[in-house]
Amino acid sequence: MTTLPNPSSPFLLPAPLGGTLVHRVRRAGHDFDPAELRGLPRLALGDRSYADLEMLATGAYSPLTGFLGEADYLSVVERMRLADGTPWSVPITLPVARDEAETYTGRVVLTHGGEDVGTLDVQERYDARKALEAREVYRTEDPAHPGVAALYAQGDVYLAGPVTLFEVPRGAFPLHHRTPAEVREVIEARGWRTTVAFQTRNPIHRAHEYLHKVTLELVDGLLLHPLVGTTKGDDVPAPTRVQAYEVLLDRYYPQARTLLSVYPAAMRYAGPREAILHALSRRNYGVTHFIVGRDHAGVGSYYGTYDAQEIFGNFTQEELGIQILKFEHTFYCKTCGQLVSPRTCPHGSEHHLVLSGTKVREKLRAGENLPGEFTRPEVAEVLRKAYAREG
Repeated sequence: MTTLPNPSSPFLLPAPLGGTLVHRVRRAGHDFDPAELRGLPRLALGDRSYADLEMLATGAYSPLTGFLGEADYLSVVERMRLADGTPWSVPITLPVARDEAETYTGRVVLTHGGEDVGTLDVQERYDARKALEAREVYRTEDPAHPGVAALYAQGDVYLAGPVTLFEVPRGAFPLHHRTPAEVREVIEARGWRTTVAFQTRNPIHRAHEYLHKVTLELVDGLLLHPLVGTTKGDDVPAPTRVQAYEVLLDRYYPQARTLLSVYPAAMRYAGPREAILHALSRRNYGVTHFIVGRDHAGVGSYYGTYDAQEIFGNFTQEELGIQILKFEHTFYCKTCGQLVSPRTCPHGSEHHLVLSGTKVREKLRAGENLPGEFTRPEVAEVLRKAYAREG
């Protein structure tokens, strides 16, 4: 397979990690004869592995061209780098059951939902080091952690090798589902020399909006890049979140300076390690800046409030190739009468309006209105209707 060079333009977007944008999408009937797949072993992918396949094949996980081999796996787990020294923080692996592993040799057809979706050329099979991976990547071996629970539940053997994807799966969000190359094209067409990406798995509330608009004073464009892959069962479903983003952006954001595009990765809840992955992959989408707030990609109390910011100190700016914008917790202060942070507000917590995700869900399920100081009324209405249908 070939790689795509960084697109030429009057100005240069950030080079993808590794220098080139990986492209391993091969369409059946166009790039190869489907008859080539007859008789090959087939491996059914779970939702997270299918999301990883897309991220690998479209270049979102450049420079990776497939699921990690053992040397890269151990290096990422222990050093947050690939074996060649390239920064990489979360192992992208393909687990299978031990009693099935030997059946997968040579080229394997990958399936999802009963459909052929891609191929894997198996180059290695090796044992997962689950306890080590849990301790280093998730910083805990607690099976109550959703990422650790998923790790322990999956197969004990990892398959490694380059992949291909037959078709980019845009079905759920066809208007907003763009590959890294396509996002780069939009950024270039709009002439943004600097672009900030914002990662979210939750509906946007007023504190998020505050961060966006403060940052838009500094850069040309905002890539609102919500994660729409697999999340915890109690997270707000992706279709509801995307609808909330649409109504918000339509009424309160500058259209020419904002792009809503979904990020199809699955959530791992790896906190600091996942913050690095989110930043590096956004570099591959062509952005120059990435927002990291409090407890990025965290869950429960497993990580410190700003651990996800501090971990970036393990890398130089040149290695990362993207500028990290670190923000403190923001909230509405009833005495200041505006959105503030601990850096700008002199008042104690009794003056602040702060709602946890759990509290928000409780209010929605009870049919209560969300305060206007917390979220825009249009967003609150989208959420209220969604939870009313759920009830």
